[in-house]
Amino acid sequence: MRNRRAVLAGAASLVLTLAACGQNSGSSSKVGTIGIAMPTQASERWITDGKSVVKDLKAKGYETKLVYGEDDPKRQVAQIEDLIKQGVDALIIAAIDNESLNGVLKQAAAAKIPVISYDRLILGTKNVDYYVSFDNEQVGRLQARYIIEKLGLEDGKGPFNIELFAGSPDDNNTKYFFDGSMHLLQPYLDSKQLVVRSGQTALKQVTTLRWDGPTAKKRMSRILAASYANRKVDAVLAPYDGISIGVLSALKSYGYGSSGKPLPIVTGQDAELASVKSIIAGEQSQTVYKDLRQLAEVTANMVDDILNGRQPRVNSRRAYNNGAKPVPAYLLQPTSVDKSNYNYVLVLGGYYTAAELQ
Repeated sequence: MRNRRAVLAGAASLVLTLAACGQNSGSSSKVGTIGIAMPTQASERWITDGKSVVKDLKAKGYETKLVYGEDDPKRQVAQIEDLIKQGVDALIIAAIDNESLNGVLKQAAAAKIPVISYDRLILGTKNVDYYVSFDNEQVGRLQARYIIEKLGLEDGKGPFNIELFAGSPDDNNTKYFFDGSMHLLQPYLDSKQLVVRSGQTALKQVTTLRWDGPTAKKRMSRILAASYANRKVDAVLAPYDGISIGVLSALKSYGYGSSGKPLPIVTGQDAELASVKSIIAGEQSQTVYKDLRQLAEVTANMVDDILNGRQPRVNSRRAYNNGAKPVPAYLLQPTSVDKSNYNYVLVLGGYYTAAELQ
C-alpha cells in the first residue's frame, strides 16, 4: 500500500509539473523550428501544400520557415543551405530537381537535421530519412482506367487516337505516373485499339519540363499540325492539371470544342480549382484528387515523432529506392474525380466550397 501511494503521489506530481509547463495531450513535448522547402508558387497545389504543412506544424507548437524555390534548383539549394545555417530542427523538402540536393543534404546530415522528402522522392543520397507521398503508380492507373472506360476499350471498341504526355524529367514521380498508366494502356496500344499518331510513346519523348502548361500547349500544337490534319484526337493522357489546361488550349486553337468537333478525353491530376471548373464546364474530363490536407497531416505527425524519439508510422519500407537506399515511406491513396462525383468528393469533402466552383 505504501508503494502504491508513492507511485500515485509521483504521478500526481508529474501531472502538476506538466500542467505548469503548459503541456497537454494535443501538443508536442519538444518544440522546435521546421524548415519547409517547396518548389514553386506558380502552381496552386504547392501553395496549398505550404499553407497546410505550416498550419499543422504550428498546431503542434512548432515554428516554421517556409521557402519557395520558384522552379530554380540552384535557388532551392541555396535556400536549404540557409535553413541549415539558421539551425532548423528538421527539413521538409519537395525537390525541384530530385538529383541536385546531394551536397546540401550532406550538410544537413552533418548538423544532425532529419530530412523528409515531401511528395517527390529525392534521389541519389542516403541523407533522406523518410518519404511522404501518394501512391503514384495508382495515380497513373486511375488516369488510364478513366480513358479505358470512357472509350469502351474493354468492350472491343476502337481504334481510337491517343497522345501521351508525362511530367518533368527531373521529377521522380513522373516515371511512376507514366508506368502506372502504361501498364493499363500498353495492351491496347499493342492491339491497335489505341494509336499514337505522333509516334511519341517513350517516356523521354513525352516529358514536360517543370510540368509547364505553355510547354505542353506548344507540344500539343506541333502534334496536331503534324499528325492530325485529317484525323481527330480521341484522348490525351495528361498527368497534371496545369498540363491539361495547356493541352486544352492547343486543342481549342485547332477547332476542338464545337458540336462538330468535340474535345477529346483529357485527364489530369491535383484537382486544381481551374481544372475542376473546366470539368464542370465539360472541357477537361477528369482529374486525380490528392487530399493535400492528409499529406500535410501525415508529414507533421512524422516530424513530431522523429523529434520526440518515436518511430514514425510508415506503410512502405522497401518499394521506394532512391538509388542510395530504400527510403521508408508513407503513401496515401488518390481518388479519380470527374463531373459525376466532384460535388461529393470535393465539396461535401470540404476541399472546395460550392461558391469557389461557381
